Amino acid sequence: MDADEAFNAVSERLSGDGPPERNLATFLTTSIEPEAHRLYREYLNYNLVDREQYPAIDALLRECVDIIGALWHGDASEVVGSATTGSSEAAMLAGASLLRTWQDRTGDRLTRPNIVMGAGAHACWKKFCRHWGVEARVAPATGDGPALVGSAVERLCDERTIGVVGILGSTLDGRYEPIAEIAERLDQLEEQRGIDVPLHVDAASGGFIAPFLDPELLWDFQIPRVVSINASGHKSGMVLPGLGWLLWRDRSRRRPELGVRINYLGGNDAHYELTFSRSAAPVVIQYYNFVRLGFAGFRAVHARSRSLAQRLATRLQATGRLRVLGDGSELPVVVVTAEPPVDLREVSKRLADIGWSVPVYTFPPKLDDVEVMRIVVRGDLTSEAVENLATAVEEFVSHAN
Repeated sequence: MDADEAFNAVSERLSGDGPPERNLATFLTTSIEPEAHRLYREYLNYNLVDREQYPAIDALLRECVDIIGALWHGDASEVVGSATTGSSEAAMLAGASLLRTWQDRTGDRLTRPNIVMGAGAHACWKKFCRHWGVEARVAPATGDGPALVGSAVERLCDERTIGVVGILGSTLDGRYEPIAEIAERLDQLEEQRGIDVPLHVDAASGGFIAPFLDPELLWDFQIPRVVSINASGHKSGMVLPGLGWLLWRDRSRRRPELGVRINYLGGNDAHYELTFSRSAAPVVIQYYNFVRLGFAGFRAVHARSRSLAQRLATRLQATGRLRVLGDGSELPVVVVTAEPPVDLREVSKRLADIGWSVPVYTFPPKLDDVEVMRIVVRGDLTSEAVENLATAVEEFVSHAN
């Protein structure tokens, strides 16, 4: 088969999938500027891990870590970090560091330890527990939602707890967990019972939003108990899929035994990532975004998304047939539930008929009887599109019977 025929065969095979820009289920970036596309194509075949052969790319990566570390109020002389393929890999690395730290402190390699999280934690944390033999202690969802709260932390932590995972922006309802409150309860736990439990912040969605829109919020390395933070560059960092970031407060928190030294690429640096060969293009685009937008630009993009999300939430609430659980005031995400005769799955189906992909799902236990619909307002969603979407939903729910 010649190249044109092969191209056409693959294109035809994939033609049934809708465009990513119309996918309101995903948090991932679905479009970038033409100039960013040019850089992406140019650096797609550069191996990010081959540091010795591509020292300029390695320097660029390290500068990204410095920029993100400053954004999260880390000590510039202490913070270390890695680019990962996403927040799932970052979670695996962060969890492994918490596990090794606990094992070294206790000298215990036989007891099965645990890690504490809320019902809204991403599935990657349960994957970590499964692959590393750690018990997942999950606080059940409550009437207020799936968020982890301070009282649950005190109840679930014990001498076998390697860490607590706080979520800065749940994918289920778009809300921030109270990171400062969780840290305060852990401080009290150490003071009262002598149990020292570190805190990791999974800021996959909020790590590139809160610093720009919620500067007064206390959640990052300003809190002494926070030992590591991850975020997804391919979400609110506005990079195409394939990039996460993991930063540790200092080198002692990034366990040195997790690094593997190799010399067959020409150097002898330690590699901490779980994956090896991968494209440098996502890191190049992350740096492009920092240069292109700066602090004010990131703030403007995310402020616009939040404003559109809140406008959409207000419209949906005004129908009188939908109840808003996530109003876009934290992550730019709108989450609604409904009572009969409105069927959210039918609404989702009707939206699919006009080209929008919108998910419907249930909350975790003990709110698994609550069915919700979620709309993610990304930077490439226009004001006109939000208006049309709101009008369509209003029409669908008004005719439900």
